[in-house]
Amino acid sequence: MTTAISPGFNQLTINLETAQQLLSAASTTAAQGNWSISVAIVDTSGALVAFAKHDHAIGISPDVAIGKARTAALLQAPSGMFENFINQGQPSFLATPGTTPLEGGIPLQWQGTLIGAIGVSGAHGPNDTHIALQAAQALGLTNAH
Repeated sequence: MTTAISPGFNQLTINLETAQQLLSAASTTAAQGNWSISVAIVDTSGALVAFAKHDHAIGISPDVAIGKARTAALLQAPSGMFENFINQGQPSFLATPGTTPLEGGIPLQWQGTLIGAIGVSGAHGPNDTHIALQAAQALGLTNAH
């Protein structure tokens, strides 16, 4: 895997080539489960690097996938963690600006450094997370948590 280094900032971030490989790996896993999904890959600032929507993915899934990925990148934790906080009686997490506290977004690390995140929507909760984790593992990336 190669990563791009931002000039002058010495910060690793996910590049387009790796993001496209993640989209492909996620699509492969989704096909095995017969799921129509949307997948978003963002950098550490939550900016969209790559995106794919399967032909039969539900209409809301693109926005949700992007939101899950942004949440995982910006909070440096799986988006599902915040869903769990809310479900366990901590609704104050709903007030966190710009987040999507639903399972399916995971932060991505390469050699111990956060480089971005992936968000999956359309296969429902645990399946979305499964797809994201499988895609990351296929490229040798690890979940930051």
